[in-house]
Amino acid sequence: MGLRINDTAPDFQADSTAGPISFHQWVGNSYAILFSHPKDFTPVCTTEFGAVSRLLPEFAKRNTKVMGISVDNVEEHHKWKKDIEAFAGSPADFPIIDDTSLTVAKLYDMLPADAYLPDGRTPAHSATVRTVFIVGPDKKIRLTMSYPMSVGRNFVEILRALDAVQATDGVPIATPADWTPGQDVIVALSLDDAAARARFGEIVVKLPYLRFARAK
Repeated sequence: MGLRINDTAPDFQADSTAGPISFHQWVGNSYAILFSHPKDFTPVCTTEFGAVSRLLPEFAKRNTKVMGISVDNVEEHHKWKKDIEAFAGSPADFPIIDDTSLTVAKLYDMLPADAYLPDGRTPAHSATVRTVFIVGPDKKIRLTMSYPMSVGRNFVEILRALDAVQATDGVPIATPADWTPGQDVIVALSLDDAAARARFGEIVVKLPYLRFARAK
């Protein structure tokens, strides 16, 4: 069975473009985004890492660290980072780990169903799908997304999802479809109307089970 939301994110040690990393220690008291990509020096991956590099200030504002992973080695990652910066106009100043052993890809179930690992394999044989994990400071998995190799991710959506995770973390609210920061939130069913008003002030009751409150 694959990893599920609220599972503890598996710890691991790996070499990276930022040196040796122990994942849980690296996360520390921050949120973290771990995202895999199929292979260095490929077109979709270059656009994705470029998008992340441009969003690094936004992730930093949210106390969130970012780590990339592929089955290429650190030397290749360092070479590729030059292409990412040339394309995006900003440096990829976040760790990219070496998973040539497939240790992390297997630990996090990042391989596609038809992956095969022949002798003398190349990264093309075992390319990870485009997987995203958002991990909380408690090292619990808060959100997962998986895209096929042919579909580039929307990192603005990943940033929005991170905002929603953080907004609802430990608070009796949920976010509605298409929510963005500053919009009204849904009051949890664990609060009756009186408790909801005591906590949030005025609420808008659309249905007995669908009540909105102003975002704080």
